[in-house]
Amino acid sequence: MEKNLVIEVKGLSKTYKKGVKAVDDLNLSVKEGEIFGLLGPNGSGKTTTINSILDLLDYEQGEIILFDNKFKNKTDVKRNIGLVTQEVGVFDQLNVIENVTFFCGLYINDKATRDQYVKEAIELVQIQDYVKFNPKKLSGGLLRRLHIACGIAHKPKLIFFDEPTVGIDPQSRNHILEQIKQLNKDGATIVYTSHYMEEIEFLCDYIVIMDKGKIIANGTYDELIDKIELVEFIEIEYNNNFPDEAILEIKKMKEVVEVIKNDYKVVIKTNQDNKTLSKIITLLETHNIDYAKINSSKPSLNDVFLELTGKELRD
Repeated sequence: MEKNLVIEVKGLSKTYKKGVKAVDDLNLSVKEGEIFGLLGPNGSGKTTTINSILDLLDYEQGEIILFDNKFKNKTDVKRNIGLVTQEVGVFDQLNVIENVTFFCGLYINDKATRDQYVKEAIELVQIQDYVKFNPKKLSGGLLRRLHIACGIAHKPKLIFFDEPTVGIDPQSRNHILEQIKQLNKDGATIVYTSHYMEEIEFLCDYIVIMDKGKIIANGTYDELIDKIELVEFIEIEYNNNFPDEAILEIKKMKEVVEVIKNDYKVVIKTNQDNKTLSKIITLLETHNIDYAKINSSKPSLNDVFLELTGKELRD
C-alpha cells in the first residue's frame, strides 16, 4: 500500500537579490514514516528549501503541501512539526525541565498532557538526572539532548533535524542518532541534514542530493551507488615494496578507474565487482608482493557525493 506524503514540493523557485537563484523549479516528496536525508554543499539550496517548507521564507513560485492538506489552518500544521536546529536555542535562565515545559507549552495547553509529554521527552533523551540543572551547567552532549527534547516534546508528526550532532563527542553523537531512530519507530517522519555522511548512511531510508538549487540525484543508498562509475574499492596494505610495474599492470585492467599509491597502501577503484579481487591477488603473487591485508568494499556515500557534485560538502 502506497504511503501518504507528508511533504510535497512542486516547482519551488526562490531568487535572492542580484538574481541569485537559490532554488530552481524544485520538486520533491517525503513519505510518511520515512527518514529523509537532504544533502548538498553550501549554497546548494537545501536551507532555502527547508525554510520555505517551514513557512519561514517567501518564495516566488511553486506549491508546498504538508500532511496532504488535512489540517485546516497553519496553527494545526505547525503543531505537528518539530525543528531541531544546528544552533542550540534554549533559555539559560530556565533549568532543564522548565525549558522543555516552555517549548512544549507553545503547542500543548492541557497541563496534565503537557507534563506527561515533557516527562517522556526527557526520558527519551536520557537527561532525567539533570532536570534541575541550568543549561550552562551541562556538557555539550547533554545540552544537545536538551535541545532535542525541546524540539520534540509536543510529539510532532514531522521533525526537521539540521546538523544536530555538530561539535559533540562520539558517544553523545551515537546516542542522538539512536534517539532519532526511536522517534522514527514511534511514528515520526524525519527530515535530516548533516555534513557527516556516515550519519546519513546509518539513518536515512531515502536521500536527495542538491546542487545549484536543483536535485542532481535521489534514491536509496544502493540506488545512488548505481548512479556512479565506481563499484568497488580494493585496499591493499603492503609490507615492503610495491613495484611500479605492478601498478602499471593494474592500471591497464579495463575495469580499473583509478589507482592511488601511498606509503604502505594501494587503493584501487573499479567499475566492476566481479572477479577483480581475485585478479589482483594473482598479480600480487606473480610479483611476490608481501601484503599484510587486502580488503574489498563498496563506495561510501561520501564517494557518491564527490563523484556527483565534484566538491566537498563543506565548500
